[in-house]
Amino acid sequence: MELISIGEAARRLRLNTSALRYYEERGLVRPAARHAGRRMYGRTELRRLALVALMQRLGVRLDTAAAVMDGSGEQWRSAVRGQIDELDALIERAQGARRFLSAALTCPADHPTSECPHLLGVLDRLSTGGTVEELAEEHSD
Repeated sequence: MELISIGEAARRLRLNTSALRYYEERGLVRPAARHAGRRMYGRTELRRLALVALMQRLGVRLDTAAAVMDGSGEQWRSAVRGQIDELDALIERAQGARRFLSAALTCPADHPTSECPHLLGVLDRLSTGGTVEELAEEHSD
């Protein structure tokens, strides 16, 4: 594969050229060469950029992407396990939010924070020292 310019690489990966320069600044990728001061990328660099772009779109931290590309086997596996743990926690919070909002939709009141018995009960529990975690535990599936 021949080398392509930063602009062409950005176009192919649907990124801004500023993102590619930022990834270079972070040490995630280096251009294969420079021609007339312009960054040029080959297949290896495009693959690295594609991985970084994929991870970014999935909400994975750049540190995890760096570990996958450059860390030892145990380093990148540990980073990925940590990211999976964070995603599991995020999924759990999102599911709790979904359950809470779904329950709120069952309230026929126009003003749920002053007329919905269930929501008022939750708010009273929180305002008297209860925790979100306790409420989530009580209402978990």
